[in-house]
Amino acid sequence: ENLLNIKNLSYQRNLHSILKDLNLELPQGEIVGLLGANGAGKTTLMRLIAGSYIPRQGSIMINGNAQVVIRKKSVSFTEQVSSLSNNQRLFKIAEFYQQIYPDFDLSRFNHLLDTLNLKLDARLNQLSKGNQRKFVIAITLARQTDLYLLDEPFDGIDGMSRKKIISSIIGWKPENATIIISDHHVSDIANLLDEVVIVRDQRVIAQERADTIRETLGKDIESYYEDFYKEDVEYD
Repeated sequence: ENLLNIKNLSYQRNLHSILKDLNLELPQGEIVGLLGANGAGKTTLMRLIAGSYIPRQGSIMINGNAQVVIRKKSVSFTEQVSSLSNNQRLFKIAEFYQQIYPDFDLSRFNHLLDTLNLKLDARLNQLSKGNQRKFVIAITLARQTDLYLLDEPFDGIDGMSRKKIISSIIGWKPENATIIISDHHVSDIANLLDEVVIVRDQRVIAQERADTIRETLGKDIESYYEDFYKEDVEYD
């Protein structure tokens, strides 16, 4: 059964079309790579799924629910953290999350912080950029929900920490939950993925099982992705 169903989704901002007639279906329990060049609309798509943006047309359903209020409860999105007060201590932010999200698992959060060597009494604005990203990932994954949206989660994070986070993602993912990860460092996340979705020209131009890419097409995921962008000079 599909967790996410998107049909004929269009979105524009300031009369500029960002996504047009986009269709996407994702099953439960998958880790999905959302790939595309900078400006392809990956973040916009995540914001639409999370209910932060309202589409111009089309429908988004999570577990068969199209209502934004119900959908929002099923989504944990890295960007939701950006509204937090910067000078708060991490444990205070966790307390706030516990109040607004009944599915927030404090012991899981504490374990993730521990794994990533972050201290509960640190203030968010005193952390390095990389450690702020780690905190965002920890608090996003600490909710027990159906769909996790990780937008460029490894931005500014060193290689060793990336490995820890990747093993945290694998270890902590609820069995039926789906995780969508957007990243333009494709090689970082390639081994995690069950499925690959490529966004270009305002829509999903390819969706394929990671196994099929490797075994049937005989390519690694990075090459598969780059083939769709070959004629583009602009890389980020």
